[in-house]
Amino acid sequence: MKEYLDFEKPIRELEERITRLQKAGSKKQSVQDQIEKQTIRLNDLEIEIYGNLTPWQRSQIARHPQRPSISNYLELITQNFLELHGDRLFGDDRAIIGGFTQINEQPVMVIGQEKGKTLKERMQRNFGMPNPEGYRKALRLMKMAEKFKRPIITFIDTPGAYPGLEAEQRGQAEAIARNLLTMARLRVPIIAIITGEGGSGGALALGVADRVLILEHSIYSVISPEGCAAILWDDATKAAQAASALKLTAPELIKIGVVDEVISEPLGGAHRDVEATALHLQQTIQTQLRQISALPVETLLRERDEKFRRMGAIRQAHNSSHEKAST
Repeated sequence: MKEYLDFEKPIRELEERITRLQKAGSKKQSVQDQIEKQTIRLNDLEIEIYGNLTPWQRSQIARHPQRPSISNYLELITQNFLELHGDRLFGDDRAIIGGFTQINEQPVMVIGQEKGKTLKERMQRNFGMPNPEGYRKALRLMKMAEKFKRPIITFIDTPGAYPGLEAEQRGQAEAIARNLLTMARLRVPIIAIITGEGGSGGALALGVADRVLILEHSIYSVISPEGCAAILWDDATKAAQAASALKLTAPELIKIGVVDEVISEPLGGAHRDVEATALHLQQTIQTQLRQISALPVETLLRERDEKFRRMGAIRQAHNSSHEKAST
């Protein structure tokens, strides 16, 4: 059953109208003409709405409950997936899925966040918010991939690392920082894909890659729109305003060089046609893997380092006394 977002209400009403006409089963030409007319109108409406999405509306699509996750992509584009569990320090965090697999017979290591679909699954997956043991599991798998010379593919979809007291006590910040440091130096190709919501350091802990890709309606930001609004205006209801200010959408991210490629989605979002999205994603991964796998390791590391250094800009303020002396 389709789930509609608030701004999709006109689309839902038209689709329901078309469904009622089809169920009526009338073969009258007037009814068939009405169905055709409403279908054309629906198509025009979808193009209009999805062609003019605001950052906040894109954020809602990125969080859509039916949006495909790493589990869907593993089923559709990989073969012989062998899931690996645990960090060998504390336990197994089900918010992180990872293991060896193949993409079109190419052996790779796949790691990503999983939010779950049903309420029970979401609770088991902690709504895609990893604890430190999740990031340490990811780190263990990355090092294993490096040992066996397997490219790493990460799927990012999380509102952020879990901020609970016990997570902090077990070293949440250190676990994320360790991943950043290690990923910067891994001697194998890395591709990171933001498939839904890429939030804060919890996303970046899987995001230090040679190529950072993003699905068209995904978001990637240092903080959620709600969190930003709560801090800046002490009002989480201003999330739409914050979303516009954060530059978190795929078109904005490609312009400022935070991501390397935007992967198009079916009209309305990836959940409208999961198979088509998966096929497009698979083709993009294969193309990118061919390009970076051909690079010598030292070149790969150097370009990875330069890539992330280019994202920051430093401005040095002049000393006021020096300015006065020079004038």
